Amino acid sequence: MVEQNIQELSLEAVMGERFGRYSKYIIQERALPDIRDGLKPVQRRILYAMNEDHNTFDKPFRKSAKSVGNVMGNYHPHGDSSIYEAMVRLSQTWKLREPLIEMHGNNGSMDGDPPAAMRYTEARLSQIAAEMLKDIDKETVEMVLNFDDTEYEPTVLPARFPNLLVNGATGISAGYATEIPTHNLTETIDATIYLMKHPNATLDELMQFIKGPDFPTGGILQGLDGIKKAYETGRGKAMLRAKTATESLRGGKAQLVITEIPYEVNKAVLVKKIDEIRLLKKVEGIAEVRDESDRDGLRIVVELKKNANATGILNYLFKNTDLQISYNFNMVAIDHKRPKHVGLKQILASYLEHQRSVTTKRTRYELTKAKKREHIVSGLIKALSILDQVIQTIRASKNKKDATKNLMTAYAFTEKQAEAIVSLQLYRLTNTDVTELKKEAETLAKEIARFEKILADPKQLDKVIQSELKALGKKYASPRQTEIQEKIESLKIETEVMVAQEDVIVQVSRDGYVKRSSLRSFNASDEHDNGLRDDDETILQSTVNTLDHLYIFTNKGNLIYRPVHEITEARFKDTGEHLSQTVGLDADEVVIAAKVFKELKAPGSFLFATKEGLIKQTLVTELTPGRTYKSRASRYITLKTNTDEVISLHYLEKVTSQQIVCTSYNGYGLRYLVEEIPTTGARAAGVKCMDLRNDHLTAVLVVTEDDALGILTTRASFKKMKVTEIPLTSRARRGVQILREIKNKNQHRIFYAFKITSDQLLTITTTKELSFEVRPEESHFNERYSNGVYVFSFQNDGEPKSVHLSIRPLENNEE
Repeated sequence: MVEQNIQELSLEAVMGERFGRYSKYIIQERALPDIRDGLKPVQRRILYAMNEDHNTFDKPFRKSAKSVGNVMGNYHPHGDSSIYEAMVRLSQTWKLREPLIEMHGNNGSMDGDPPAAMRYTEARLSQIAAEMLKDIDKETVEMVLNFDDTEYEPTVLPARFPNLLVNGATGISAGYATEIPTHNLTETIDATIYLMKHPNATLDELMQFIKGPDFPTGGILQGLDGIKKAYETGRGKAMLRAKTATESLRGGKAQLVITEIPYEVNKAVLVKKIDEIRLLKKVEGIAEVRDESDRDGLRIVVELKKNANATGILNYLFKNTDLQISYNFNMVAIDHKRPKHVGLKQILASYLEHQRSVTTKRTRYELTKAKKREHIVSGLIKALSILDQVIQTIRASKNKKDATKNLMTAYAFTEKQAEAIVSLQLYRLTNTDVTELKKEAETLAKEIARFEKILADPKQLDKVIQSELKALGKKYASPRQTEIQEKIESLKIETEVMVAQEDVIVQVSRDGYVKRSSLRSFNASDEHDNGLRDDDETILQSTVNTLDHLYIFTNKGNLIYRPVHEITEARFKDTGEHLSQTVGLDADEVVIAAKVFKELKAPGSFLFATKEGLIKQTLVTELTPGRTYKSRASRYITLKTNTDEVISLHYLEKVTSQQIVCTSYNGYGLRYLVEEIPTTGARAAGVKCMDLRNDHLTAVLVVTEDDALGILTTRASFKKMKVTEIPLTSRARRGVQILREIKNKNQHRIFYAFKITSDQLLTITTTKELSFEVRPEESHFNERYSNGVYVFSFQNDGEPKSVHLSIRPLENNEE
């Protein structure tokens, strides 16, 4: 009976164990580079296979397919496309700072074009790749069996320069990703040598040599703090932007010329994005976008219209395209078979540890080889000194093996020496060869002494590494491509860049309808056909510029801000967009005022007063909109009760000899100086305006002593009086009566009060839907205790229901 080994395991346990093994494999054997040679396994295998195949820089190119086949068949049992993609990347000059493979044919482009198939392209190792593989045949690195135990492959390459920093790395693994930028070879070697001489060097000292990343595509890297943080912790952020210049053209025009773009940005996609911005007119002033790149280098031209703001447009492109990107350092590498976030010093220190190991093993190998040769040479010299006896002994021997044995017995040669003598060719038996052998023996003795000295003294070992690094740095030196700037430049995009400047008509209604219309549409419309309902009225209708700013105030203390260019454009005879479509308003909330400013930081202040007797001043700068202005109204005053509302709003550009006149429903008036009203923040409730008791305010007016008041009473009486009829006192008092009490139960109460100016027309609508007009300027003055003159019979025609002044109060700093 066959014994069965059936185990019951939970799916979670099996999946966890299998995924753990898979994760370990792709972390160690696929996606992350080794800290010593900076290579992923597939890259290492490609370089090693091509080197073994003698497909090197000093030999002719060979078909890429042959190299891919060798790698796949001998070392990397995965898809040929993944191997070829890795090979192509190693040859791309815009991806690697020092490409390790040279390729003939189409190996892709910065536009994201795919490379030609491997049957069409040819490849060989580059000259600097030889430095990665140098001395690999001298037992310098650990070799392990390949996947089918038929070949040996290296676990790491000797890497005679710090490839991890020079060529960088990018990859995504399980739970880890890596993004290591490329660096300048000369700077990296200088820093390595400095660290070798000063093991306790600080990061600042190392950064005197390595200023920052050096991308093959150049560009400008901003943010030294982010670079330093990345070099310290392995994580950091900097801004990488294109290198640009502005060229003047004839006719007052200019063009932006881009000669370097950020690392790994697709040039074709970038050009398309800039052209889309031009077509959609997201920014004004771009006439044409051209890619003029050729064999001489990259060149993207953004031609501008006449008098366009070149700096503003460039800033807009930096912010809204990949002309500027955020480069995030995420320096993860495999160090002693474990993935780690590594900083600059740790990378260099690990590389140095590797180089000391490689150089030690190479020296040991060369020492052993030299000692073996010295042993043979000493035997040959001895044999030549007794040549006749040696020849006689050999001739007397039966065969080669017997001759070797006889030489060892007769003349105390070692087995190796005896074999070398027996194998010696006759032409070597000359005096000249004896001289050469003695010279060789002397040379070997010196080399052996040098090798032993290197192995015995770590300082001598470091000197060897230093001299080799310096020679390599000198041979492959190249100037820095990427410019490093300390600070990240803030991008301020002026609205003028994105908006076409033009004059338009803006209309705001009491019920909350807002629209922007062209002057052409306004001029083509009938004066009375403004698109509003009959029961609505215009709060603001003015010719403004698209760069202006609109503030809309409601009776509930809400402020809605809209840049004029963001207001939905409509025909003048259309109703427009309602504020509730973007901002939540109460059902009984209405617009009481609107004001347009040329700039957000306008001078002056607003004066607000509420029905229940609170008043305050707030600077215009305190009302600057926040980031959420499109979807949320801000507060310009805090109302203490649900029944209170704002009844008066004035814009005061500057306070001079202005005064406040307050009128209450029960017929009281109070006058005092504007200076008595404190200036507070946007969310403040304000201070007491008037001692109301069981009364409420009907008007708060800004006046001078030369002004006159108009008062409409609930009994349909109109009264015109001078403001000086009300004594000048101070804030928060009861005031004086400005209407006369009558014996009738139905007393006169103030329904509406306003400041009289020229050309006003007061239109009164009654509860019986009748309309009456009063021209305040033509009325006679009345005394303080007078109740004025009846406009209509409130008993027959109804009481006043609504009032409309033909001049909009806010445009004249009055309510």
